[in-house]
Amino acid sequence: MPTFCTLCPRNCRVDRTEKTGYCGMGLQPRIARAALHFWEEPCISGTKGSGTVFFSGCTLRCAYCQNYPISHQGQGKDVTVPRLAEIFKMLYEQGAHNINLVTGTPFIPAILDALAIYRPPIPIVWNSGGYEKAETLKLLEGAIDIYLPDFKHVSPRLSGLCAGAPDYFDIASQAILEMCRQTGSPQYNEEGMMQRGTLIRHLILPGCTMDSCKVLSWIAENLPKGTPVSLMRQYSPEPWCTIKGLDRRITDQEYERVLSHYQALDLSGYTQEKESADTAYTPPFDLTGV
Repeated sequence: MPTFCTLCPRNCRVDRTEKTGYCGMGLQPRIARAALHFWEEPCISGTKGSGTVFFSGCTLRCAYCQNYPISHQGQGKDVTVPRLAEIFKMLYEQGAHNINLVTGTPFIPAILDALAIYRPPIPIVWNSGGYEKAETLKLLEGAIDIYLPDFKHVSPRLSGLCAGAPDYFDIASQAILEMCRQTGSPQYNEEGMMQRGTLIRHLILPGCTMDSCKVLSWIAENLPKGTPVSLMRQYSPEPWCTIKGLDRRITDQEYERVLSHYQALDLSGYTQEKESADTAYTPPFDLTGV
């Protein structure tokens, strides 16, 4: 990797062998959990689970993040590149439909080295908050089969308040265009499992339905028709989120307003039941599989 880290849009330019930047991570991958995960979209988790590796550190600071212990606090264990390759093999042998790399941006060089040691014969998924540099994503071309980004906000004010990134939309929109360029049209196997493509997630926040509709409109206007979109109603208030208005779940009326716009735009993909708004779906970051 470069001596001065510029992997993410923060462009900290620190030597991570000496100190840490915005993500708080050194060079060695730090992992909090590596296990089969059954709560992704059906074309990712399927019946056997997605082989999910939760990396610590994050390029965003989402105030409502469900993965707060690893994204904000950096909980996890440092592993070597050969150990990371062993984890990929372990998950494949457990029957995973794919290898799902969650918030791996600070560790791209190490991940690529691990895949060079062992690349399982199943799709590799890049699961991120969408706040990625397009030029960094080019390093992943050919290594990643499926991109699974969030597309969170359009409003700079909302992005700054909620994620600590006022430039989120400008960065994420270009990143998602690059993801779609790399993967092309979605491809599925006979079981309906995604083998290649980009699947975009959008989490509806309470009081923010207008911004949600703007996100969906941008997708409809700028991405190839048929790009799947997962419209998520699972927002649950977390005790560490102190932003006024984000201390409640979304209402049925809010969800219906965004869902109606989703349908009017003729988007396809996945929607969620009301029961999805449950913190029980957040896995324990207890070093399982690490």
